[in-house]
Amino acid sequence: MFQTFSGSSRRPRQVNLSGQNPNPFAASTWNSSASASGAQKTVAHAQQEREQRQRERERLNASKKIQRVWRGHRSRTKLADARREQYKATYSSCEGGSDDLIPLEQLKLLMAFCNPERDDDVAQLTELGRKFVHNKNTRLISQAEYRPYLFKLARLTLSALIHTLPSYNRVLFKLLSNILVQNGNILSHIAIPYYDFLSSAVVGGSLSDEWRAELVSAVFFPLQVSPSAPGQSFSKVSLDVYSAMASRFLTIPDLESRLGGLQVLASKISGNHLAAAVVRDYSSISSSQSNPEAKLWLLAHFIAISRMQEHREEESELLRALSLQLSACSVDLIGRIDGRKLTSNNFQRGEREESEVQSVKNLPIFISNKLLSLLDKESITGLLRKFNIDYAKGSTAGQEDASFLASYALTLLRIFPDRADEIRMWLCSSSVTTSNGNEVLALKFLWEAMSSTSTFKAIMADSRAALEILQYQKQHSNEPSQEVISRDREWRTILLFLELYTFVLKFIDDEDFLGGSTGSNQASGTASKIRGSALSLEAVEKLTLFLKNISFTTYYNAAELSGDDNSVIEGGLGTYFGINNEFTKDEKYASDGSQTTSHSSWPFAGISGMTFYYLRTIVIGVMRMIYERDSRRRFLPKDHWLMTARFDMKGFILDVIKEQERRQEVADGEGAEAEFEGDADEYEPIQNLILGRTTRPSQLLSQMRQQDMLRKHQQKINKRKIMAAVGPRIEVLQNMPFVIPFETRVEIFRQFVMMDQLKRRSGVIDPDSWRMRMANMAQNRHAARETLGRHHASIRRESVFEDAFDAFFPLSEGLKEPIQITFVDSFGAIEAGIDGGGVTKEFLTSVTNEAFRNPLDYGSNPSLFVTNDQNLLYPNPTAMEQDYEFLRSIGINETSPEWRTYSVQLRNRMHFLGRIVGKCLYEGILIDINFAGFFLLKWSAANSGPEAASRTNLNDLRDLDEGLYQGLLKLKNYPGNVEDFSLDFTITDTIPNGMPDGRPKVITRDLMPNGSNIPVTNENRLLYIAYVVRHRLHIQPYELTQAFLRGLGQIINPSWLSMFNQVELQTLISGETSDININDLRENTQYGGVYQIGHDGREHPTIMMFWQVMEELKDEDRRKVLKYVTSTPRAPLLGFGSLNPLFSIRDSSSDEDRLPSASTCVNLLKLPRYQSKEKLREKLLYAVNAGAGFDLS
Repeated sequence: MFQTFSGSSRRPRQVNLSGQNPNPFAASTWNSSASASGAQKTVAHAQQEREQRQRERERLNASKKIQRVWRGHRSRTKLADARREQYKATYSSCEGGSDDLIPLEQLKLLMAFCNPERDDDVAQLTELGRKFVHNKNTRLISQAEYRPYLFKLARLTLSALIHTLPSYNRVLFKLLSNILVQNGNILSHIAIPYYDFLSSAVVGGSLSDEWRAELVSAVFFPLQVSPSAPGQSFSKVSLDVYSAMASRFLTIPDLESRLGGLQVLASKISGNHLAAAVVRDYSSISSSQSNPEAKLWLLAHFIAISRMQEHREEESELLRALSLQLSACSVDLIGRIDGRKLTSNNFQRGEREESEVQSVKNLPIFISNKLLSLLDKESITGLLRKFNIDYAKGSTAGQEDASFLASYALTLLRIFPDRADEIRMWLCSSSVTTSNGNEVLALKFLWEAMSSTSTFKAIMADSRAALEILQYQKQHSNEPSQEVISRDREWRTILLFLELYTFVLKFIDDEDFLGGSTGSNQASGTASKIRGSALSLEAVEKLTLFLKNISFTTYYNAAELSGDDNSVIEGGLGTYFGINNEFTKDEKYASDGSQTTSHSSWPFAGISGMTFYYLRTIVIGVMRMIYERDSRRRFLPKDHWLMTARFDMKGFILDVIKEQERRQEVADGEGAEAEFEGDADEYEPIQNLILGRTTRPSQLLSQMRQQDMLRKHQQKINKRKIMAAVGPRIEVLQNMPFVIPFETRVEIFRQFVMMDQLKRRSGVIDPDSWRMRMANMAQNRHAARETLGRHHASIRRESVFEDAFDAFFPLSEGLKEPIQITFVDSFGAIEAGIDGGGVTKEFLTSVTNEAFRNPLDYGSNPSLFVTNDQNLLYPNPTAMEQDYEFLRSIGINETSPEWRTYSVQLRNRMHFLGRIVGKCLYEGILIDINFAGFFLLKWSAANSGPEAASRTNLNDLRDLDEGLYQGLLKLKNYPGNVEDFSLDFTITDTIPNGMPDGRPKVITRDLMPNGSNIPVTNENRLLYIAYVVRHRLHIQPYELTQAFLRGLGQIINPSWLSMFNQVELQTLISGETSDININDLRENTQYGGVYQIGHDGREHPTIMMFWQVMEELKDEDRRKVLKYVTSTPRAPLLGFGSLNPLFSIRDSSSDEDRLPSASTCVNLLKLPRYQSKEKLREKLLYAVNAGAGFDLS
């Protein structure tokens, strides 16, 4: 029975819509799941009850606290009101007597109730202050009985001054000044609110001339009254005051205009005290939390004030403060100085694609001007003189000063990438005086300092030591231990040397480089000092050992060194090389100035923003420049670059293949992006995005596109890290391939190609099998015919390139698949021959021969490639301009749609030619084409970004124009005044057939903004040479070069090409240049028919005569025979044993009047059974010189 007061015994119905049993004990004991569920509910119910009880207790405690606070506030208010009335009643009669002495009780009573936010209390305080500042009462402040209350009075007065803003209470300010004069120790306690008050007064509104003058006096007034400790130049109080002024007042935007100039302020401020305060503040952890814009204004005002002060007793302290500030602000400065102006790179591209370059938020003019004032030759060249003095001290303090000098120079290079060459030039042109009084060129001094460091010696001696040293740098980067400081000091010296040596390598020619041991230390003039900066070959060998060992570690152990760094952005100082130059941002601020934190990469060598990736960038850049020079003219020992001892070479190729498979799996899983991107035009907006530079709505990229670009860029960074982790051997192969033997890399290249073929052709490599598979996979016969038809073409002998372009350009990457060619002769008849591969080889070699050696058959008729004095090919630098002039001559306007339609045709043909060359490499077909070395360098650098331009040096110009090279060399070494030549920073381009009447058109272009008004002098001639080299090798042929490389990259992965230098690439393209090895060919030849060798092992007489004839032939005729049979005159890279199929000979008939014939598809020579050696030679030479098509057989 369920009894209720209503008299009903029926249990009321309960409706539970949750579907759960409200009784936690209702579950059956034998049902384990139900039992567990019930127990969980019981625990959860008990937890809710505990939380509810806890909330009730907190609510009760909060209400009690509110009541307590309110009661205290009410009591204090009542007490203050009572004291206020008492004060008025007691001392109101004294208001008229200003000469009366102020009783101590009056002061204590006023401070007991005075509230700076009440106007009446401020009035009472002002009246009291008026009495205090009276002559008779000023001395009271210094009396002992008043001293305990002065600190509180000073704080009360300062608070009243702050609350009376923007009006100015002169009486209260004078009262505060008198207190501080007599009690300077108070300054350290109120310095920050004091300068906050002055800052608010300056920013709050317009200032009268009188108020401005008093305000300026108020700024430096505490600096003069702060006490100094005995035996010290300044005390902690003085340091606190200067620190407050720096962080609170000198961070005011546009302070110069607000105060009407900084001269008066600079005359009263001690530069040494200010520098010491800045060093202390920036050495603390809290300095990283300040607003970046405030730090920029402090930096600008610090530079301005220090420049206005003539006497600099402690220059090292000033430089240390400047170095710390520049380092801390470097991330916020990069890309923001003169952001609206075109950079030299963008300008020299001919203002191409200006819409793709994103503007960044520019620095205020004052900050920009002060920073640019640092780029002064005298200031820069004085750095290394100071470096020597400090380094020669031999003391810890001296070495620390030298370290800051190196840090300062490195930071300048990072902040001003467009002026980096000038900075390097000024540093290289300076010399230092050693302790024994000898003059030593800067670079050689730095080399001696660098080579004597323990870091250099350890890494040079053992490649495995580099990992331990770099891991120590990472793990202890933020520890202020003496060992860390010492190692950071050594690394800064090393980095500064590498920066300067990079510049020297760009301008020194091979003769001076190889004769480095005889360079004069007392050379005069910038060019002479660059020439005299060449290191001895023994020193270069030691340097390359160091660079090789550390580079190997940074790539092979990249995963261990990079860790979980997620904020690396490739760029920065690395933009000089471009490889994978990186920025980091330790702190990010929202638009409202609030701070948001992000995980940052560990700073390298204690320099903010310089990371492990920066080290790798500059090290690999210098090493590549030396290696490319050694590849051009060998000066290092044989096998000097190899590091095979670090690998198991027996299984190396297999390990690389496995790594490539894993990398491919990662790429497929994440959606692989095209690895070949040509120019890095998209890099600049991405860099700006990550550095927090947003664009206005009227600018080029929408906010959504910016976010999408940022996301993709971060994905690309993460992908590269994953790739480095899963493929350390491939990282080494792509970035420093010379540590592995060339033959091994060729085998790896062929394996990569085969892997790609297997993937694209569904496991079928043979062309006929692939065609059969495609036909079977098609849904119907028409689809199969259409699919295979796109890979078949009829090619007329008289227009091979144009027919090939029309047939195969739409295929894009599909050109990797097997193609089928039918040749048509000049009479329209189809040539006999089944394309089993030989016809395709003939087709590819014919296309390259026609395209590289003949002008095109349309439009302005420009050649895609031209040759230098050594008949080496490179892209025609004037082809695009010639094409543009032709379009203008036929009335096509640049703004018309027809302009783009026609102008793209030349680039498309160059793009297609790149694919054709890539197809030859992909299929292993050698072509008899020789490219200029500087052009091949772009192939191997295509996967690295825009650093190829930075590695280009004067010697590369020799492959383009020997006459221009010799002229620039003479200009560099000219002993007189180069201004006699009346040169300026312009260059003249000649466009063939550029005028309507067919005459050449001459165009003068600026090498830098306003270059026509900048004369070439002895001081800047190296920059002029650098700009000329860059224009000729990169800017002028840029469009066609990029088109070719994009086409090449569609067929051959650029990372595969990065495994070879320019000499090796040429070998990869056209085969060995050495004489044909007849013995190797004979050992790897197969025989068929009656020529087949029997059990006796003896050759057929005709075969014996054939090899005798081949031995007697000149190498030129041997190559003709080889081309006749295999379609190429060069031997395979790995010998004739790697020829597929092998070179074969079989009999064709016994008719001695019949000529030898060939089936190039199977590398087969059909040789009649001649009876005499003379007859065989005659018929063989006739056949190989006939130049007939496939109808010959």
